Amino acid sequence: MADAASRLRNLAEQLLGAPLPVRIRAWDGSQDGPPDAPALVVRNRRALRRLLFKPGELGLARAWVSGDLEVEGDLYRVLQVMAGLVWERDEDARGLAEALRDPEVRAAGRELLRLAGPPIPPAPPREEVRRRRHLHTRHSDRRAISHHYDVGNDFYEVVLGPSMVYSCAYWQDGGTLESAQRDKLELVCAKLGLTEGQRLLDVGCGWGSMAIHAAREHGVRVVGVTLSQEQAAYARKRVADEGLTDRVEIRVQDYRDVTDGPYDAISSIGMAEHVGAERYLDYASDLYALLKPGGRLLNHQIARRPRRDESSYEVDAFIDAYVFPDGELAPVGTTVTQLERAGFEVRDVESIREHYARTLREWVTRLEADRDHAMRLTSPGRTRVWLLYMAASALAFERNRIGVNQVLAVRAADSGASGLPLRTRTWNT
Repeated sequence: MADAASRLRNLAEQLLGAPLPVRIRAWDGSQDGPPDAPALVVRNRRALRRLLFKPGELGLARAWVSGDLEVEGDLYRVLQVMAGLVWERDEDARGLAEALRDPEVRAAGRELLRLAGPPIPPAPPREEVRRRRHLHTRHSDRRAISHHYDVGNDFYEVVLGPSMVYSCAYWQDGGTLESAQRDKLELVCAKLGLTEGQRLLDVGCGWGSMAIHAAREHGVRVVGVTLSQEQAAYARKRVADEGLTDRVEIRVQDYRDVTDGPYDAISSIGMAEHVGAERYLDYASDLYALLKPGGRLLNHQIARRPRRDESSYEVDAFIDAYVFPDGELAPVGTTVTQLERAGFEVRDVESIREHYARTLREWVTRLEADRDHAMRLTSPGRTRVWLLYMAASALAFERNRIGVNQVLAVRAADSGASGLPLRTRTWNT
């Protein structure tokens, strides 16, 4: 009798202690749940074994990336449900421990074991990266960056579009993704006060969009550094096509190895998330040393919300295993403190959280529209990673679980002069 869906639904509700507001469709063809709700499709028993051997977020991620678990209908709606039932619930370790002591919950777990089949842990999908013991060395950072960015420039063209900017856009009413990314780059240039002939260091330059914009629109000379070979090759071709090789140099280089300062300005857009908490003061100090007195830093960085007990913070299991290996998020207050400890004077902090949610939804739309092509360019698993990561991140920004901030800091002159006007909030595009 085909009844796996009903059994799964009942077991899930017992384990979670709450109704399951999604439909279940199981490998035996059975379905159960609200007919108008999006469906979780459990394609095989292996999906259950993934969840049992790695309960919570990582097990769900492995089932999704491998294709053992699928979603029919609105992915955002399913993620909103799962956030409340699984991810946000996981943060309360005491509540989870109490639930596992409940005899009915434990009985449901045993029934799930019987339904899952042979108790053999499935191998993780090949897209998964193991967390390394030694974090944020030059070698480990190169490997982490390569994992995320060296998956094919053609794939990123599908997701990002012609702008090839992989960070939060700055939206105006009625604007397109391309115009919003252009406005973001111009906002960074305005905050840095770029003028013709200045030297700009773009840390984590990606595919060269910021370097090209600054050189073309503001006449500055730019050095862009990245650890990604694929990004550098792509950026150099774009620079040549724009006729900017006399003004823009793209290097495959660790920011810690840049020694040709001083620079008038430094932009770091979506790069500092890779630095790590233990290395952040060193990062800030290195950038401070590369600036001339009166020089400005624009640090554009994702932030998490602070916890009452910061010692309990752990990195996101899915993000660490599949998206940004070794990446770490810090509260914006911690970032500001570390920049000032390095010698910077922080002059402006602007939150653009809602802008990132909209940017991510645009990227998801583009990837879903060209999903088959994207899978051919990289792999089905990698495409599924990016869909889940970007859709879940969009909801996290919308729900105020994470934010993104542009922090403008200055290396003040010996006299104490910042070089900034009395009114700085005149740069909005």
